[in-house]
Amino acid sequence: QVQLVESGGGLVQAGGSLRLSCAASGRTFSKYAMGWFRQAPGKEREFVAAVSWSGGSTYYGDSVKGRFTISRDNAKNTVYLQMNSLKPEDTAVYYCAASTVYSSGSYSGRDYDYWGQGTQVTVSS
Repeated sequence: QVQLVESGGGLVQAGGSLRLSCAASGRTFSKYAMGWFRQAPGKEREFVAAVSWSGGSTYYGDSVKGRFTISRDNAKNTVYLQMNSLKPEDTAVYYCAASTVYSSGSYSGRDYDYWGQGTQVTVSS
């Protein structure tokens, strides 16, 4: 079992920054690819970013490329999402997820086995 706990969400003005963290339980964190997804009210879940088990490969959704950065610290069992130049359309609940199968990462939520409870990000205009 893997437990994921997100933190760092909140209210920020457009153009501002936030850093989300996702702390994972378990001794095999370094074997998992990690991803961030988001879901806004009335919309489908959207892929945001993913990082491979080693941190050597990263992937981003088109809407966040150049503004968001995913990283991980395997010594701390934590994955981060640095969000810059935030826009009102970034408002959503952000979820981190772990994939025990696809160690290189995946764009699809179906490839992730474990999910956190989510953290709300609200960007005001």
